[in-house]
Amino acid sequence: MKLLKLSAVAALSCALSISANAAETKPKRELKNNMMVKTNIVPGEVDSLSEMFTEGMFYGRIRTNYFKWDWKNDDTAATGNKDNEAFGLGGSLLYKSASYNGVSAMAGFYFTSSPIAALRQDEADIKYVKAGKDTFSRYQISTTGVWEYSVLAEANIQYEVSKTKVIAGRQIFESFLTKSNDTKMIPNTFEAVVLETKELAKTKIRGAYITAQKLRDHTTFHDVITFKDEAGNSWANNDDSAVHKGLSYQNFVTAGEDVNHELIVIDLHNTSIENLKVDVTYGSVPGVVSSITGELNYKIALSGGYSLTPGVRYMNQMDNGGGAVGGATLKGTLAIDKAPATNLGYKDRYTLDSSLWMARLVLKKGAFKAKIAYSAVEDAADIVAPWRGFPTGGYTRAMAQYNWYANTKTAAAELHYDFNKAGLITGFSAMARYAIQNFDEAKQAAGVQADSNILHVDLRENFGNGLYAKIRVGLVSADSRVSGVEKDSYNEYRFELNYLF
Repeated sequence: MKLLKLSAVAALSCALSISANAAETKPKRELKNNMMVKTNIVPGEVDSLSEMFTEGMFYGRIRTNYFKWDWKNDDTAATGNKDNEAFGLGGSLLYKSASYNGVSAMAGFYFTSSPIAALRQDEADIKYVKAGKDTFSRYQISTTGVWEYSVLAEANIQYEVSKTKVIAGRQIFESFLTKSNDTKMIPNTFEAVVLETKELAKTKIRGAYITAQKLRDHTTFHDVITFKDEAGNSWANNDDSAVHKGLSYQNFVTAGEDVNHELIVIDLHNTSIENLKVDVTYGSVPGVVSSITGELNYKIALSGGYSLTPGVRYMNQMDNGGGAVGGATLKGTLAIDKAPATNLGYKDRYTLDSSLWMARLVLKKGAFKAKIAYSAVEDAADIVAPWRGFPTGGYTRAMAQYNWYANTKTAAAELHYDFNKAGLITGFSAMARYAIQNFDEAKQAAGVQADSNILHVDLRENFGNGLYAKIRVGLVSADSRVSGVEKDSYNEYRFELNYLF
């Protein structure tokens, strides 16, 4: 029955694709392999204020997402696990104005719903939903019982002169630390002022002052780091899966610290040296935590049309006061509101000082891409990055995995093949990733998971005329916890359908 319902949704989306303009050789927008939108056509310059709006462009998207999470051990009483599923149907409508004297504006309205009761958890079980939680708002359901919501996630004004631009308002800001992570129904966006300049040759410099964040399953913008609200609701403020739970509203109040925070991100991208990409990122939540990250990628041409690109990334995290409030672990088990008998496997309870390094080799030729990578976190504090940027992303992170806990080491291999580019199967591409994650067993008492191996497979099809489909599978085999409980093994399945117009 579930497959029949999904097929009906797919048929509806296919029917909608008939109206697409097949004559366009280049669509206004298209989806990249990670299902993030790439915009190809934008409004140009105009000569009057009225034309600024009449010559603007609309961008639409209809999307569905289905998630099935199957735990190996779903004995809820013993593990806290419960098999779960979720289904989302929604979309977005964006408007971007033309540019008049360097000034332009845009707005993005997003909507999501869970209309099929048979494909979602009961209201009482939404706390068990894993990957599919971003198809609805847990906070809204817990307070109103409503399974759909809409939000103006983007609304900003931009001024551009020469090679410099300023964007103010609600916006997507893609950086090492912050991502839209638009793989569900509604992207992660920020209220911010962003300055970007390319005045220096082969160099892009950006600075962002972020005052609020709207996570993918939230209806409103909220603090960038504070967990829970004044009433203690766990699904308010920043409840990202990677949030530092010790940095809670009540803990900040207890410590006499401000509960309202900003996030500052400054980054630099340089390609002055041939074949070498240099990236540096500074991030800070003043009074809480900061970090500086450097990355180098050097492309080497090989015979036969191959290229080999070694890459390294190093992140140094600095405690600016957050450690004394929330403690060293992301789970909050060492925060000031806890009374552990030991440091739960951590060397220093009240610090966020830590570091992370990783390396990779990427081999490419035409439709083929292969990668091997390794990452290691210092045996100090966990890495704080709840803005969907994923510190190990592009290196060793696998789907739904968080491998930046202290003293975690990960090795990963990845293969990607674009069958369309190879002229074999129109519109089809596939990716397989295998990661071996070595967590610190001594930190399981603090909430860190057991060692695991994960196989992650993506199958993607571009049907043309704006219609895309993607199947994702994650198979996780984990050791039992030190306590003897099997808690971390599961299989995950995702299906996504997109129609752009």
